[in-house]
Amino acid sequence: MKWKLFVSMFLLTFLMSACNEKENLEDSKTAMIKRTDPKPTLISNHSQKQKDLIKSIKHDVASVEEVYDVAVVKGKKDTLVVYKVKHLRRFFMKKIEKNVLTKLEKKYPKEDFTVSSDYKIFLEAVKLKEKMEEGKISEKTAEKELKDIIKLTEELT
Repeated sequence: MKWKLFVSMFLLTFLMSACNEKENLEDSKTAMIKRTDPKPTLISNHSQKQKDLIKSIKHDVASVEEVYDVAVVKGKKDTLVVYKVKHLRRFFMKKIEKNVLTKLEKKYPKEDFTVSSDYKIFLEAVKLKEKMEEGKISEKTAEKELKDIIKLTEELT
């Protein structure tokens, strides 16, 4: 009898907590557990040519079979490309990163890419995008934050 009571209380608690979840969470809060598909972000030089360039970069990286989520942030000189790798493909991270970087450098030789599959870097890129969309930071501050994120990718490797 106590066992049935325990199971029913557990199920009731589980259902109640599931009902309290917010549906529309910010991308940065859910970036670790699901696909967020953030829009490519330009820090400066918002010309149509630059917008098309970062959309094309995102599309090219997203077309890689092992990748399921991509964030692109383009500054004045640097372009940060961060992606998530499908779970069972994580054993081949270095090979995937090399393939992505080679593909990008071949197609866009004038761009300076920093490529990473690290979740922390992905999360930082999404947070930067959100701050810019909300108008919380200036272009100068955003450019500095982008450089800090790129420096962090270099430290992690």
